Amino acid sequence: MALFSENADVSVRPAVRGDEHAIARIQLNAWRVSHADVLAGALDLLDEAAIESQWLAAVTTPPGAGFRVLVACDGPTVVGVVSLAPVPAAEDRPFDAPGGVILTLEVEPSQQRSGHGSRLLAAAVDTLRQDGADQVHTWVLDGDSARAQFLASSGLGPDDVARDLASGTLPDGTARVVAEHRWSASI
Repeated sequence: MALFSENADVSVRPAVRGDEHAIARIQLNAWRVSHADVLAGALDLLDEAAIESQWLAAVTTPPGAGFRVLVACDGPTVVGVVSLAPVPAAEDRPFDAPGGVILTLEVEPSQQRSGHGSRLLAAAVDTLRQDGADQVHTWVLDGDSARAQFLASSGLGPDDVARDLASGTLPDGTARVVAEHRWSASI
């Protein structure tokens, strides 16, 4: 009788050159599923080649210390991504250790609810702690109840900070604005 585990070959690792193709595809696919109504119109304007180029730069030449891109793998296949940036103490909470921000946390829609998001979040928190961070935050678009539920179950919560983003143009020519709310936790 052979013994096996359904999750025997899942992992999180630092992204490397060549992952940018999968990362861009995952991000766009996830946004098209999660944010189709909120980002209607804006998603159609995204240039996949430009997004790949930006991910390549993020992976190979990050803008500074503390900027990282990690990927979740199912066997050899990249199925998720998390990107991190430092938040200096002066910008976040004066006199405390610096924090970190999760810029991106996406899992290929067909791979969601398989534990990849949790592994990515855990790896992100571990990485931030190794960098000396004592807190983490991220942003959630209005209406993204699945992300809010995931973050809440992971110990993050909204902290009453919000920002508005332009997400395209309405039929009358005015800018369409969507709100994001910051979620945070001590780590």
